[in-house]
Amino acid sequence: MDYKPYSPEWHRKRYLKEALDTYFDDYVENEIIHSDLMDILSARMSAAVDEVNKVMDLKDKLKDN
Repeated sequence: MDYKPYSPEWHRKRYLKEALDTYFDDYVENEIIHSDLMDILSARMSAAVDEVNKVMDLKDKLKDN
């Protein structure tokens, strides 16, 4: 998908392309690329779960009062 030049979407796509190009230019094995992507996604997911748990805990404390 093409985005309007210099838009936030365009920059995100450019940064992602540059990161992937670095992996390919460095001849990184696909398994390593896959593992790195999964690590990044897992860390993001864990942070999101922690945030949800924090909000739920606060809601429970507010409900009890």
